[in-house]
Amino acid sequence: MRYRPFGRSGKSVSDLTLNLGERTLARGRMSGPALVTEAMEHGINSFHLETPDPVLGELVGRAIAGVDRRLLFVATRVGNLRHRGEIARDLTPAGVTSAIDGLLVSSGLDHLDLVLLDQPGEEELSHATLSALKVLRASGKVQMLGVAGSGEVMDAYVSTNAFDVLATPYNVHASWTTRNRIRAALERDMAVIGYDYFPQSLSSPRKIEEAGQPKRGLFGWKRDAPTRSDPYFKGVGTFAFLYQTPNWTAEEICLAYALSEPTIATALINTTDSDHLARLADLPDRTMPPGLPAQIEMARVSMGSSQAA
Repeated sequence: MRYRPFGRSGKSVSDLTLNLGERTLARGRMSGPALVTEAMEHGINSFHLETPDPVLGELVGRAIAGVDRRLLFVATRVGNLRHRGEIARDLTPAGVTSAIDGLLVSSGLDHLDLVLLDQPGEEELSHATLSALKVLRASGKVQMLGVAGSGEVMDAYVSTNAFDVLATPYNVHASWTTRNRIRAALERDMAVIGYDYFPQSLSSPRKIEEAGQPKRGLFGWKRDAPTRSDPYFKGVGTFAFLYQTPNWTAEEICLAYALSEPTIATALINTTDSDHLARLADLPDRTMPPGLPAQIEMARVSMGSSQAA
């Protein structure tokens, strides 16, 4: 495992952050903590709770109870809170404060390293809620505040200088808009978390092939070069190579690509399987095969052009 500085926090976090959510809870009260323990054995010191669920808090708290707190980074998202067994949208001052306090109690932690606001809408985050979060940060219960999501509204939140962290989707399809948003965040000394490194559009060879099909113009005529119909060119200019690279899975290549971006402090991974976790944890020490980065960029340009046609 390798580690990177996390913004202005003074902490170093592992290249990978283990995401914990409903699938983790489904493993049970014993297997869930065991997964966190396995992650730490692989060198992962950063953990992200999808929601401030008290049960998730208890799970993490039991797993890290004997570890020096200064060596760990624990974050959660707020906005989608659990009420009476159901998830409801809540970014009110009382709702957010109660959720964070409840998570601290259930986990036994004295503070959270980061609280992320989950995809706040343009008018959804009130000054009262932001003030309540700043009070929690001033009290030491929360070390850093951030925003997570995509879309133009994120540009507005980054520009406020009110947040320490930006969490954003980052993968081979990342647009210049996303890249410029990351650059703007870095100019404000914000740390950047990348997630969704393996998008659904690349999750199977069939989806890649469908995404690479030329768009049809008026009256159904294909707007594409004739060579695309030639079997010799099958897969050329697409991400088909993700499933044709020896000793690498498509997911591993996509994660390696995300980690190759130096502006990303850590990448969020989703797994509840021990073998899968071990393979992903080994990835930071692997080097992509020669020529693979060039293939990725060629596919990015080609796919971008075909989708714009």
